[in-house]
Amino acid sequence: MDKVRYGVIGYGNIGEKHAGIIASGAIPEAELTAVCARSPARQRAARENCPGVELFADEKELMSSGTVDAVILATPHGNHPGEAVFAFSQGLHVLTEKPAGMYTAQVRPMNEAARASGKVFGIMYNQRTDPLYAALRRMVQSGELGALKRVTWIVTDWYRSLAYHRSSPWHSTWRGEGGGVLLNQSIHQLDLWQWMFGMPDTVEARAGFGKYHDIEVEDDVAVFFRYENGLTGEYITSTGETPGTNRLEIACDMGKLVAEEGILTFWKNSVSEREFERTNTEPFARPSFQKLTVPLTKPVLTGHAGILADFTGAVLHGTPLLAPGAEGIRALTLANAALLSAWTGEMIPTADFPDKTYLELLEKRMEKPLG
Repeated sequence: MDKVRYGVIGYGNIGEKHAGIIASGAIPEAELTAVCARSPARQRAARENCPGVELFADEKELMSSGTVDAVILATPHGNHPGEAVFAFSQGLHVLTEKPAGMYTAQVRPMNEAARASGKVFGIMYNQRTDPLYAALRRMVQSGELGALKRVTWIVTDWYRSLAYHRSSPWHSTWRGEGGGVLLNQSIHQLDLWQWMFGMPDTVEARAGFGKYHDIEVEDDVAVFFRYENGLTGEYITSTGETPGTNRLEIACDMGKLVAEEGILTFWKNSVSEREFERTNTEPFARPSFQKLTVPLTKPVLTGHAGILADFTGAVLHGTPLLAPGAEGIRALTLANAALLSAWTGEMIPTADFPDKTYLELLEKRMEKPLG
């Protein structure tokens, strides 16, 4: 085929954005052929914004219609796994919004269905297209930073007022979202964390539930990550601070790396700190360093359009995905582990994450009906 025919499942804020990108022609090898919107109001909006596109009120009807080659899941994230499994059964490629689901036990069958189908499976981790984080990841993986010692990431620029939390009945509820800032907003940074630094071995967290807003879920969180190689990590996030901060600092043998306000700065030591420790004889000496601004290379398309273009290329040409859908479970594991630690006060492993225990505790919190 010359183009990938896309169907967008869910025509809310993010679904409308995805549909608009494709309909605009920003991705030459993609075309929008179908949209699923349940409410008459959203169907009218889709009809106005995307003339000529076939409209459906039921996602299964769209996926079995033969009008699409791939679907974009832009529904509440608890729906993603079931919708993806059905799409794969219909021979469709799947690009899901983040997070992959509410909890890890829900996502595992989706990953298994994707593997069995042989279809392309991606996730909308659009911040992987950011040239700053791409450059940072290359520096970590190249070894030029030496061993990593500490990572501290403060992400408090996700401010959301109570008006946002009440804008939809499923927002900011255990039953509707399965979590708050960890599941909804900062899942992007949790994905970037594991993408750049790998999965930590254990997670500990403290959280405030409805600390700043009249909501059920977490809106203020401090997480501590431990790695077997000695690396430690601190992750702080909130929807109740403004103006917020987004500052990522990495302490390493070769100095210090800071990402903030779109700039990547490297205070580069003249010699590895560990080597200096072994050879120095002066009590108050320290290695000399130079302050460098790391150059960034911006791709042609970034953000949501970048992931859509990347996914389209994978479907048509078999190119590797920047954000494989199967990796969605990793950030979800970190979010679930942080919540489980906050609920129990315990250190939680990631390799053998207790899916069943987490789900039992989550279901107790999901008993409150929506509305």
